[in-house]
Amino acid sequence: MLLKLLSDPRAAAPLLVAIENRTESPKLQEVRFTVDSIIERVKREGDKALRDYTERFDGVAINELRVPPEALERAWQLTPAPLQQALQLANERIRAFHLQQLPNNLEINGPYGETLKRRWRPVHRAGLYVPGGRASYPSTVLMNAVPALVAGVKQRVMVTPPGADGEINQTVLAAAHLAGIDEIYRVGGAQAIAALAFGTESIAQVDVITGPGNLYVTLAKKAVFGRVGIDSLAGPSEVLIIADDSADPVLVAADLLAQAEHDPLAAAILLTTSPQLAQAVPLEVERQLENHPRKELTSASIRDWGLVVLCNSIEEAAELSDRFAPEHLELQVKDPEALADRIQQAGAIFLGKYTPEAAGDYLAGPNHTLPTSGTARFSGALSVETFMHHTSLIGFNQRALQATGPAIMELAASEGLHSHRESVRLRLEINP
Repeated sequence: MLLKLLSDPRAAAPLLVAIENRTESPKLQEVRFTVDSIIERVKREGDKALRDYTERFDGVAINELRVPPEALERAWQLTPAPLQQALQLANERIRAFHLQQLPNNLEINGPYGETLKRRWRPVHRAGLYVPGGRASYPSTVLMNAVPALVAGVKQRVMVTPPGADGEINQTVLAAAHLAGIDEIYRVGGAQAIAALAFGTESIAQVDVITGPGNLYVTLAKKAVFGRVGIDSLAGPSEVLIIADDSADPVLVAADLLAQAEHDPLAAAILLTTSPQLAQAVPLEVERQLENHPRKELTSASIRDWGLVVLCNSIEEAAELSDRFAPEHLELQVKDPEALADRIQQAGAIFLGKYTPEAAGDYLAGPNHTLPTSGTARFSGALSVETFMHHTSLIGFNQRALQATGPAIMELAASEGLHSHRESVRLRLEINP
């Protein structure tokens, strides 16, 4: 049986820790060294390095890095009508949800007539990374581009690795056209992140980089953070399902496989209070895998990072879930709303059997770029605010400085900062 079953929930905690840390390996330092080398070369050689790395890693020689804008319109026109309609629906729902996230400016009038403000502004230029490789991800285009558009970012640039023919997937281009992106480059991997962070002859530097990718992309984002902003350090995807005896093993198995088919490092975990479900789901997973078009990859994920844990209570399952802080948490239980109130740490929560995680991936509305590998303990989904920054505005009048100046001087003196104190004292002397 590919899917491991644990009947003792006490033994689950160390296994969940191992799953959380599944990207750690002796080769990690070697990958970091490679990423650092790629970044340094892109900084020195610009477009030449991008072309060389694209030929080496993607197996294709690229002369023109930028996709011609007319190719986006053509891709949209060539997209079948049902897929066009699906993309439009997703775009509308994602936009509607993210419009509600726009932050309000803050203004407070202090007790002495002083004004204290916080003002939000969009970044000037955003870089959106869309992965390629095992699959194409038009949904990722929308999930990154729409919040940037809602935030008011004027320049949105997309990078994505080319296919074997040197071109970008047609549906990815169609999604970009729908989302109003016309600056797209055929480059992926750590080299694309370096180009966005430092600029090359063809690609101008951005202010923030968002979007998921493989380990090389993630480590490159980590390396350039500080030079530019980033959304998060995305690891392999994961789903954790809490289910009771009301859950359907066919649906639970399908949702575990839906996550596992992403990547050999994807994790699929079931915590259940039902002995019957715990026995049935591994068998159903095997059945659904029989003719699976991504059987080899999906089986590896289930075998290495799949787990079923039989818990004594829903409360015990919730506690284990909070320790793991999953990216995606499905609640296939009798009262999902009540259980959701108990959960403290998850990237996104899917309520009830009619809410598959796939709904969130594509068009529910909330962003599908979520914290992974336990980082839901302290972070959340990509949002409109990811593409914005805020500035404080402070305006004191004479009365406000007279009222608070003595305290400012005391604090400055306590820190041994003479000129700080003097900057206040001199003003108070001029206008006592």
